[in-house]
Amino acid sequence: MSLQIFKTIKDFISGMDYVHREKAASITLWEEKELENIFTILLMGSFSGIPAPPAFIAAELFPLLTSELKIFNERAENSFDTLAEMTGILSID
Repeated sequence: MSLQIFKTIKDFISGMDYVHREKAASITLWEEKELENIFTILLMGSFSGIPAPPAFIAAELFPLLTSELKIFNERAENSFDTLAEMTGILSID
């Protein structure tokens, strides 16, 4: 009887450990993607008005960011300008 209770408690704690590890891993992956986005914005700072790093540093780092630059470009193409939509609806020139 006591062995069965011990095994049940052990399985419960093991399950909780698995859930917390999965949650921590997913949060870490999300944070990594966001940090890559921030890093890309910092490298491409001239587009967003942020002072850009020296050109030689940016040129050395661009080949490492090919996938992130594709995502950055897709986000820029798919973003909606809500202010422009509102002014278009209200016929404000």
